[in-house]
Amino acid sequence: MAKGKIVKRGKWWFRFIKHLTTCRYKKPEFIFLGEEFQNGTVVLSNHEGTDSPMSLELYMDKPLSMWGAHEMNSGLIEMYKYQTRVYYHEKKHWNLHLARLFCLLASPLTNLFYKGISIISTYKDNRFFRTVKESFSAIEQGRNIVIFPEDSNKGYLKELEDFFGGFYVFAEYCYKKGIDVPICVSYFKKEELQYVFDQPIKFSELMKKYGDKDSMIKGLLARCNELGNKPIEELTSNKTVDDVVTA
Repeated sequence: MAKGKIVKRGKWWFRFIKHLTTCRYKKPEFIFLGEEFQNGTVVLSNHEGTDSPMSLELYMDKPLSMWGAHEMNSGLIEMYKYQTRVYYHEKKHWNLHLARLFCLLASPLTNLFYKGISIISTYKDNRFFRTVKESFSAIEQGRNIVIFPEDSNKGYLKELEDFFGGFYVFAEYCYKKGIDVPICVSYFKKEELQYVFDQPIKFSELMKKYGDKDSMIKGLLARCNELGNKPIEELTSNKTVDDVVTA
């Protein structure tokens, strides 16, 4: 099981900020249903607002590079615009004026924090190839790629309704380049303060099981929701994602 200590990396001011944020984000229990994922893995997770990424950044003792909206990685002004309208107003359903006021303080702090963590920018146009290439380089270096593929247009839901297929595109790219990346589905249970990780399974094995892109996306989405819906006792006695039947 991964250690619960804070990973001390980066400059002193960044480590100081990370320690301060532990007042808001408490250490979760990391639960691995099978073999613990090794470096060079693609981890799929629900987002749960900022709780999932912050829990991983603060307490997961593994080298992580997370996919994030490019607006959050493009300087203070773009971050402020994205946080106010998209994150707080559209996804978390805050009043827009309250979001703008709050982000006058939140955005500068978030921008400073983002300068210290490993974020790989994602795009909704042909610049996504930059994301894929940068992520492949990170995998070659032994880092883990964390992707939050849920469709959060309606907000961050406990029962995820859809996965975007960017993770599939990336895994397929790695496979064609000679790296059969393991994919590990996970779910952060905020109320229970538990981060549940399924057995990692290589992309080629998932392809054999599901046969095509759409079936794999649906299958991994179903497994992610299963990790979130079922108690740990039931999950540990059940089969892994490799045995989940796509509806």
